[in-house]
Amino acid sequence: MSKPQEKLPAIVADAMGWALEKKTLDPALLDVRGLCAYADFLLIGGGRTGRQVRAIAESIQRGMRADGHRPLGAEGADEGRWVLLDYGEVVVHIFQDELRDFYDLESLWVEAPRVPLAVPPKSPP
Repeated sequence: MSKPQEKLPAIVADAMGWALEKKTLDPALLDVRGLCAYADFLLIGGGRTGRQVRAIAESIQRGMRADGHRPLGAEGADEGRWVLLDYGEVVVHIFQDELRDFYDLESLWVEAPRVPLAVPPKSPP
């Protein structure tokens, strides 16, 4: 279980940093270690428009590549409604707001502890 003082793996911290650089909305980091076999963390964020979702995803991909991390898979960037980036240890989901509300991954993973994040509050639309 993640504790506030626990240091995140570099790949997770890198993904979070690149997502925040493009001002992902309401980021959530879920610790799914022991709850699933395909990842240790899920990073969930949002954007108001397809353009913002694509910009966040591109920032993450570009930055992660520069940091030496290669994705195992990537989907959805063309449409920009829901982009999934799989880096093994961390799977990143970037949604447009209405899709994030519809799929509500945070509720699907309610048993997964949220990792406390120091992020700025959501700005009004």
